[in-house]
Amino acid sequence: MQFTSEQRLDDAVLEREFTLGEIPGILWTPGSASAPAPLILLGPPPLGLRKAYPRLVARARQSAADGFATATIELPGSGDRPRLPAAEQALADLRRALEAGEPVSDEIIDALILPLVDRAVPEWQAALDALLSLPEIGGPVGYSGGVISIGTRLAVVEPRISAAVLFAGSFVPRAMFEEARQVTIPLHVLLQWDDEGNDRQAALDLFDAFGSKEKTLHANMGGHTGVPQFAGDAAAQFFARHLK
Repeated sequence: MQFTSEQRLDDAVLEREFTLGEIPGILWTPGSASAPAPLILLGPPPLGLRKAYPRLVARARQSAADGFATATIELPGSGDRPRLPAAEQALADLRRALEAGEPVSDEIIDALILPLVDRAVPEWQAALDALLSLPEIGGPVGYSGGVISIGTRLAVVEPRISAAVLFAGSFVPRAMFEEARQVTIPLHVLLQWDDEGNDRQAALDLFDAFGSKEKTLHANMGGHTGVPQFAGDAAAQFFARHLK
């Protein structure tokens, strides 16, 4: 991990950009931490970190106020990273289906999501290795947001993640339902009831499939980006219970 820039935000949070090989990322740490801070991994949307930055830094600053460090990395094929031709084709097929008012086939969803999960999860694990080697970062570790299938896979394969907040706002391949049954960590799932691009029933079925003994579904009216502040506060309280 190589840090490429740093700045203090106006609430004393230290923001540092870094690269991990070819992967860009951002680390935020609380300004007043006197001991290694617990870590929350912020899953980004597939928009690129630059476009998603306002939402990510808002979550990071709230987490820092609660005593957590946070970090995010650029998804494969997003931002300035090289395009993935197969993913670009799947995305074009998805847009055509949506514009035509046609059902989105399992084949399109699989082609769009599964290769992304296969690439992104090992990158997150490598980033976690690097982040936990820093003296200012400690455990435990949580995962928050992003593509729900990536969070599901990480919850299964990464034992260092002890709790997760998942956003039910992306397409879910059928194969992920079997993986969801293997998830055992505490979960807090956010669902926007009127999310235009989300299959609500698939989100409910995925929640039902999760094997965790402690899992909460927090559903609110509104579209994809309309998550109310109190829902974010509830997610913060979830992490305070499980990571402190």
